[in-house]
Amino acid sequence: MKIDLVLDAKGLACPIPIVKTKKAIENLESGQVLEVLSTDKGAKSDLTAWTQSTGHTLVDYAEENGILIFRIQKG
Repeated sequence: MKIDLVLDAKGLACPIPIVKTKKAIENLESGQVLEVLSTDKGAKSDLTAWTQSTGHTLVDYAEENGILIFRIQKG
């Protein structure tokens, strides 16, 4: 999967990862993929709900060494 932009939101507490994700995805074209890195455990439910409510797609989610990795395709 081609990642078009990476957003490092590690160490940031909610709602800052969502706010930064919203700003970052505005710079992408429809179909491009944003990778978000976060350490906030609440980000999983927050980003899942946010993608569903905004028309974007959470195409992949993983957790590695305490870092949550989200890949969001812009709708």
